[in-house]
Amino acid sequence: MARSSADDMELKRSCEGGIMAKEKDRETVVMCMRVAKGRGVWGKAGKLASRHMAKPRVLAITTKAKGQRTKAFVRVLKYSNGGVLEPAKVYKMKHLSKVEVVQNDPSGCTFLLGFDNLRSQSVSPPQWTMRNKDDRNRLLMCILNMCKEILGGIPKVVGMDIVEMAMWAKENTPVKVTQVSTKDGPIESVVGEADSQVAVEKDLVSQAEEEDIEALLGTYVIAIGEAEAFSERMKRELVALESANVYALMETESVVEEIEWRNNRLELQSDSNVALIDELDKLLVFLQIPPEYEASLTGGSFDEGNMVKNIEACDWLTSAIKNLEASNLDPVYVREKRAEFVLLKCTFVRRASEFLRNYFPSLIDFMLNDKGNFSQRGQLQRPDHADMRYKCRTYARLLQHIKSLDKSCLTPLRKAYCHSLNLLIRREAREFSNELRAGSKASKSSTPLFEGPASANQPINITDTSADAYCKMITVFIPLLVDESSFFAHFMCFDVSALAPSDESDNKNPVAEGKSTSLSISEPSGSSAKSINSTAELGVLNQCLQELLDGIQEDFYALVDWAFKLDPLSCISMHGITDRYLSGQKAEVAGYVHVLLDDLETRISILFSRFVDDACYQIEKYERNVRQVGVVPYIPRFSQLAARMEQYINGSRDLVDQAYTKIVTIMFVTLEKIAQVEPKYVDIVLLENYAAFQHSLYDLANVVPTLAKYYHQASEAYEQACSRHINLVIYIHFEKLFQFARKIEELMYNMSPEEIPFQVGMSKVDFRKMLKSSLSGLDKTINAMYRKLQKNITAEELLPSLWEKCKKEFLDKYATFLKLISKIYPSETVISVNEMRDTLASL
Repeated sequence: MARSSADDMELKRSCEGGIMAKEKDRETVVMCMRVAKGRGVWGKAGKLASRHMAKPRVLAITTKAKGQRTKAFVRVLKYSNGGVLEPAKVYKMKHLSKVEVVQNDPSGCTFLLGFDNLRSQSVSPPQWTMRNKDDRNRLLMCILNMCKEILGGIPKVVGMDIVEMAMWAKENTPVKVTQVSTKDGPIESVVGEADSQVAVEKDLVSQAEEEDIEALLGTYVIAIGEAEAFSERMKRELVALESANVYALMETESVVEEIEWRNNRLELQSDSNVALIDELDKLLVFLQIPPEYEASLTGGSFDEGNMVKNIEACDWLTSAIKNLEASNLDPVYVREKRAEFVLLKCTFVRRASEFLRNYFPSLIDFMLNDKGNFSQRGQLQRPDHADMRYKCRTYARLLQHIKSLDKSCLTPLRKAYCHSLNLLIRREAREFSNELRAGSKASKSSTPLFEGPASANQPINITDTSADAYCKMITVFIPLLVDESSFFAHFMCFDVSALAPSDESDNKNPVAEGKSTSLSISEPSGSSAKSINSTAELGVLNQCLQELLDGIQEDFYALVDWAFKLDPLSCISMHGITDRYLSGQKAEVAGYVHVLLDDLETRISILFSRFVDDACYQIEKYERNVRQVGVVPYIPRFSQLAARMEQYINGSRDLVDQAYTKIVTIMFVTLEKIAQVEPKYVDIVLLENYAAFQHSLYDLANVVPTLAKYYHQASEAYEQACSRHINLVIYIHFEKLFQFARKIEELMYNMSPEEIPFQVGMSKVDFRKMLKSSLSGLDKTINAMYRKLQKNITAEELLPSLWEKCKKEFLDKYATFLKLISKIYPSETVISVNEMRDTLASL
């Protein structure tokens, strides 16, 4: 094996010479070795992927004493052109932060040194490659030892094991053999290189100390000048003593371990016994049934006075069963006790269920037998279930325990409660509804229909309608049904969110006053509200609520039908009231109440649609009549109907707007058909009726968007009918004039204006004849045109505006005629537009 360059003294002297040539202060070269320098390239994840061409360099580890401190350096030396070493780079050892062996080199001889004071960390550091691993380890161990001795710590090491490095250092530390002179003759002393460097104390020792040392050395037959031999012998004896101590400890190790193992077992056994005794004490506590609880569970009474004891017994039984199930005891040991608990549970649940199945009907029967709980002749009685709920709450905890002990027993209890309470609620609703109808002051309304003559001055005033009875019914019973639904859901142990209870003491009508009853979700007192977490449980709840409230809808339906017969327009108020309660109904536990309101709203809409269809049928019958003269009766009738419908609106106006759309559409279609009966008078019928529609609905159209749309539609139809009728009147009286103008327009498509007078019938003579026949007796012609308008119009109030439109239209047409004439017959004299305007104004 080739000698390492670390042992090359010539290389060491060359390095010292090269450093001294550049540096003023003397530095000591501790170690120097030849290396190959390469430059790595950063790859993915910050790893060095490859390196450039290697260059020969020398790495030297140097130290420099400065006062009491010693500084260490890593120097890079390169060969000059003359082959002399010269410094190329110097790094301070205190900045060394990382020593990394490059993993890409399979030989393991390449490493890099990372310094934390480099200006650019993005440039890859140089890589140093040694001849073999031994040279690498020697250099790196020198660097690490120097960092530890001078700096007090070593840098981060990556890619090699520190322990393996230490073992390598121990196995490869060079030794040197020295000759030691003794009285018996020279002997060889083998010491490590590191151990041979002994610091020499400069301080002198006293005479007494020197004599003691000579006496001690005499016992070892070593002279006082043979300090190294003495030190080596002392070390060997120290090592021998330590080896003897270690051997003695190793011989007694098995005994010590056995004693420790026995002590651990005794301690574990003691702890286990204590824990076992504690568990047995706890087990005895909950396995033993207290006599007072056993008496309550097996034969106690369920009267209100004994419910506290019953609940305490249930609490104990539930806790005992849970503790027994949660224990880790073998089922064999607690089998009899478990069977005893199960029997006790079944006995108690059976007794409690039987009691409650009988208690609910008896409680309701008591209320049914008291006539004071229901409405009577001349007296409306608001249902009050506060006392009943108070009595039921006494057994709320009992039901919760029944659910935890045997959930299947709740089904018959729920059915019994629903059946009993359903009888009470239906009786209350029936009596309340009957008394509302009997005591109502509403009489059959004279709702404006579309048959017979219209009464223009019919008073429109609503004091008391059948909708008031429906409003009272809704106001009283919908909050009651919501409260009963919420109470049932919580009382019968459904996991549902709570509803804010309505104030049953308030007898006012919140709907009539413009207020909506609060049905919002709220937190129940004493516990946090929980939403329904099971679809199956929600289905069971809805089924129970249907059984609880089923049948009450018939009383609502009867009231709606009665109100409709008295006054069909009351459907508008009833629909608004129902929609208000329906939009405020958001609670899960009141799902059946939501269904009831939805059905009522549908029924009201159907009844009102029947009324609207009947009105449309009456309108359509007018087209079968003989020629219509003047305004059809259904137009003023509709204005009266619309004015009254607006007074019934209470909330949403969707129902009314839909009725407007359907009725007005039929009105306009029917009007067009009526007008076509006499083609000669089509435009007169249309303009008179569209004008009447605008006049009668002017005020309402300003505030009702739906009617405003049809108002504008009628206005456009009126203008079109006026225009057609006026043009007809004008052409009748000035036919020759405007026919001559039309001929001129037709000829101008094919020839120039200068050629037209030479056509047949278009000469100046023909023009003068036409002008004389048309404009002679102009006053009489205009008066005849006015009388023509007046003759066919039945609505005299329309004549002034119609005549103004007629004059304006005639002047526009006459002005157009004059423009044509000026191009064809420029030399002819014709009455000007201003003269014609003055003539029209004077008549």
